[in-house]
Formats: sequence, structure tokens, C-alpha cells
Amino acid sequence: QVQLVESGGGLVQAGGSLRLSCVVSGSISCINDIPVGWHRQAPGKQREFVALASSVDGNTYSCAVKSRFTITRDNAKKTVYLDMNRLKPEDTEVYYCITARLGDTYWGQGTQVTVAS
Repeated sequence: QVQLVESGGGLVQAGGSLRLSCVVSGSISCINDIPVGWHRQAPGKQREFVALASSVDGNTYSCAVKSRFTITRDNAKKTVYLDMNRLKPEDTEVYYCITARLGDTYWGQGTQVTVAS
């Protein structure tokens, strides 16, 4: 099994920054070998893509967050990070870590990010 646990969410003022972390545990020994990413969802809205890190395709970001968010991986800590800068009230959503391995998709429980105007 694979487990993803997000943390780092919270309340921040518009224009501020937050760093989200996703710790990967279970059957994955090297997170650099698999695609990892972040999605987000607000109440009543569709879950949307935010960022993806792939050894094949490199890093990809949604148009909404490009140039503001950065996804990184630390294999030694088996942790995926999402550095969020110049946050906007529109970024107020629950952020989910996602990965895929051997045909299965795994999601974390989510961490809430609230950006006050």
C-alpha cells in the first residue's frame, strides 16, 4: 500500500507564502521514480490540477498557479513539497497530494489553505 500525508496548510494573508509537505510511505522506496503532484478543491467545486513533477516530463503547473507555485521532491525524506508564493484569496482550497504506482492512484487526506484578503 501507499500512504500520503499532507501538512503545512493554514491561514495566510494575501501575498504571503506557505509550504505544503506530503510524506510518502508504504511500498514506494524512491519517489523520484514515480510521478507526484498536487491538486486542490474548494467546496462545491471540481477538484483541479495544480502541479506535477515527473522524471519524464519535468515539472508542470496549472495556468492559475504558474510562476507562483513550485513543486519539489526530496527522496531522502520521501517528501513532496509545494511552495506557494504571492498567495491570492482564490487559492483558498483544500490541497491534495497525488501519486501513481503500478496502475494505482493514491490521494492524501488533504490540507486546508485559507488566504485572507
